[in-house]
Amino acid sequence: MAFSVGMDKIRNFGISAHIDSGKTTLSERILFYTGKIHKIEEVKGKSGVGAKMDSMDLEREKGITIQSAATYCIWNGFNINLIDTPGHVDFTIEVERALRVLDGAVLVLCGTSGVQSQSYTVDRQMRRYNVPRIAFINKLDRAGADPARVTNQLREKLRHNTITLQLPIGAEAKFEGIIDLVRMKAMFFDGDNGEDIREEDIPADRVDEAKTARHDMIAAVADHDDELAELFLAEQEPTIEQLRAAIRRATISLKMTPVFIGSAYKNKGVQLLLDGVTQYLPNPMEVQNIALDQNNAEAKVILESDPKKPFVGLAFKLEDGKYGQLTYMRFYQGSLSKGDFIVNNSASRRRLKVPRLVRMHSSEMNDIDTASAGDIVALFGVECSSGDTFTTEDINYTMTSMHVPDSVISLAVSPKDKTATANFSKALNRFTKEDPTFRVHRDEESAQTIISGMGELHLEIYIERMKREYATEVISGKPQVAYREAMSMKSEFSYTHRKQTGGSGQYGKVAGYIEPLPAEHETGYEFVDDIVGGSIPREFIPACDKGFREAMKKGPLIGFPIVGVRCLINDGQSHPVDSSEIAFRTAALMGFREAYEKAKPTILEPIMKVEVQFPEEFQGAVLGQINQRRGTIISTEKLEGFVQAMAEVPLNDMFGYSTDLRSATQGKGEFSMEFAKYAEVPKQQREAMVAEYRAKRDKESK
Repeated sequence: MAFSVGMDKIRNFGISAHIDSGKTTLSERILFYTGKIHKIEEVKGKSGVGAKMDSMDLEREKGITIQSAATYCIWNGFNINLIDTPGHVDFTIEVERALRVLDGAVLVLCGTSGVQSQSYTVDRQMRRYNVPRIAFINKLDRAGADPARVTNQLREKLRHNTITLQLPIGAEAKFEGIIDLVRMKAMFFDGDNGEDIREEDIPADRVDEAKTARHDMIAAVADHDDELAELFLAEQEPTIEQLRAAIRRATISLKMTPVFIGSAYKNKGVQLLLDGVTQYLPNPMEVQNIALDQNNAEAKVILESDPKKPFVGLAFKLEDGKYGQLTYMRFYQGSLSKGDFIVNNSASRRRLKVPRLVRMHSSEMNDIDTASAGDIVALFGVECSSGDTFTTEDINYTMTSMHVPDSVISLAVSPKDKTATANFSKALNRFTKEDPTFRVHRDEESAQTIISGMGELHLEIYIERMKREYATEVISGKPQVAYREAMSMKSEFSYTHRKQTGGSGQYGKVAGYIEPLPAEHETGYEFVDDIVGGSIPREFIPACDKGFREAMKKGPLIGFPIVGVRCLINDGQSHPVDSSEIAFRTAALMGFREAYEKAKPTILEPIMKVEVQFPEEFQGAVLGQINQRRGTIISTEKLEGFVQAMAEVPLNDMFGYSTDLRSATQGKGEFSMEFAKYAEVPKQQREAMVAEYRAKRDKESK
């Protein structure tokens, strides 16, 4: 099936939200109303079929989304590429890579719970990639649902400049329909699945409220749009087209967030949201995408969504299926047909032939012959890694890569049955290629295979997938927290490395200082070359940088990486014969170690932002549990008999929390957590950790 519409009729958008806000249910309704599926299946439905967008068995069993799923559909003549992303923070990379390639997004919020911890993360990701978004307040049929309160939270907690486009008719179980403030009509959704939209005049008792809300809406948009401001100041009523055009401009320029309301589960408001996607989110030509020209010192090049220009595409997600690797790719410029040759610019310009092009509908594939700029499709038989850029042979562009967060938890794993070692390795290779946040390394000291990820659930899912997809039972050790070491004060060094053996020796002297970096520093390491007068020859400066980096890989206190250090060199000495790269690398490494010991080294631990929701009567027990786990309560908020508490708790104290919370709340409590920051370990705990590490090291050295 080839698409034949113009570029202005394409919408690439994703659905993102906190876990359990109803994203997958919303995606399911979108597929139903656009005719892509003919029967609605619930996420946790009794039929055992599960939602179309949750195609993995594990997703259907647990009722959560693990992998982002892509699909396409047509709505009122618009071609829509839709990606449903996971809400669970452990699978945050799925959201990250989806937002990297999408032109717009729908931020889904629960009408009862409002802005939750993961809403902050998703919002931060959208801002990182400058993605215009519209908000959808879902679950308005539930007790305690209040769209006005959630809109206020959007404004106050997430700093969104919201604009209310709809009012609800009825509340909670009596939620019947929606007042559309742009058209000043009341909309009702009839039929078994809400497919018949009935348009009526606004109920007489709501007309004045609707008029006031519409006036406020126009005033809000006029503040950010000159064309509408002129009409507003002249007290002229804008036409529906003028109003929509102004809202669209304000949304695309990231000045405003239009707010839609509804209940996906009760089939109300989804079609109006789809209209909103086509009316207010950008088409591929309205979003600026930048590539770096590798043949011209990485000069920035603005890509044009033009099918006739040279091809540029970004591989943003990989899946290893039974027919080989499936590579999801966003096309930014040019077009591509089956049988064409492309070049992987991220992997030494390797030339590849495109054997097969498919358009994905969750786990189903539909073959196509050609695709062009603005499309999101998948390629078969193309070997690459996540984040690689592909172009035609006559240009050498690369796209900027996506942000990959650091892992916070590790596990030692090994196959239960030694005969499964080959499958175990195969599974690890595949998962690391598919998921940049899933990392594997071998600990040389203990000869163990260590897997690292974003949380307990993240690693649990991969262990379960090894069992199901590779018939490999895995034994796992106790979870290991990703501690870090850091220094507390500035410290100077001056180190001379001399080694004299037969033939030429080694000589290098390095002097300077190391000091702590501010906590918000992006990379946690900075190298400063302050050498004047050539005391260290220019060709040996990079070797000093390498030596410092090497020294930071493993700290002396507990053997974890050192972070947050600025290394400055301002003096040194070389020998005309004996100086070499290795001599200066060793001098820098040893100089760093010497200075670090005098810099009051300390241990940092990952602190998690934890959000807990539980019935009010269990407040004392739940908050007591958090305090016992060295947690700090940041805020508590009461909503309809429930308490929503935000706290910061060390990750090391969060193991087994889900069981404790369930028993303390009779199974009614829920929690979610995400990485917040690194903080210093208390003195007593630090001393115990150092002693344990030294004892272990001494034992191994014997």
